Amino acid sequence: MGIKFYQEPKLEKPDLIVGWPGIGNIGIIAIDTLRETVKAERFGEIEPWDFFYPKRILIKDGELKDMEFPSNKFYFQRTNKKDLIFFIGEEQPSELGEAYARGEKAYQMANLVLDVGLKFGCQRVYTSGAAVSLIHHTTKPRVWAVPNREELIDEVKGYENTILMSDIAGRGGQGTITGLNGLLLGVAKKRGLDGICLMGEIPVYLQGFPIPYPEASKSVVEVLATKLGVKIDLSSLDDLSEQVERQIENLYQKIPSEVKERLDQLKYATYTKQAEPEPITEEDKKKIMADIDKFFKKKSEES
Repeated sequence: MGIKFYQEPKLEKPDLIVGWPGIGNIGIIAIDTLRETVKAERFGEIEPWDFFYPKRILIKDGELKDMEFPSNKFYFQRTNKKDLIFFIGEEQPSELGEAYARGEKAYQMANLVLDVGLKFGCQRVYTSGAAVSLIHHTTKPRVWAVPNREELIDEVKGYENTILMSDIAGRGGQGTITGLNGLLLGVAKKRGLDGICLMGEIPVYLQGFPIPYPEASKSVVEVLATKLGVKIDLSSLDDLSEQVERQIENLYQKIPSEVKERLDQLKYATYTKQAEPEPITEEDKKKIMADIDKFFKKKSEES
């Protein structure tokens, strides 16, 4: 188990920006879009042997020639405002077939990622993922943020289209960040690094479908690009969003009318300072969630 470097760039206090797959692939699409925009150069990787099974084996003339693993690669770029390191992981190390990282392998992976950041003088880490929310898919997704230090709260409050997860009404100042995005933030805090997780909203009725949600990725990219002083072309995300929107509308039309009527209430909601849609009441929310669960459970049984 270890890290393989192709080169060791000279960097000055770079920020480390990390992306893994997750719900709607919101985080990894956002981070990879930013990486491609700044034309970051690959310089290392985490060797996969202790974390993953091969995705496939390559056989030629009856002989096993090679094995292909999920990649976990580091990239760097020096921008006018900030040196950057990107880490893009194709898969989260998991146990017992679970989708998200947990257990010893997850801690090992998190520490290896931070080892590289610290080696090059990193002082801050950004992660990104999904925030499952009671919104409509025609609403611009906001970004939920969780910093790992109190001193970062005022800064995060100044980000456009962003709200602290702890300020979401009804959460009692609590929340969950699934997988390595949350774990990395906690490990970074223990190792003396500032950390901020930025999560793009995805409608609750889309969370179980194997389609990306680039509208939320775009919201995350906009926040990161502004903070890092990077000019970004969002045309590729716009094109992907148009394709996905057609899939979502096709799905939406199949939802029973009585469920759709409740979901349509979200279309006309406005956000309060506490970041909950209005005029949806608590009773409305419970009914919507019950109807959504019933509908998708039925669809799952039919398939």
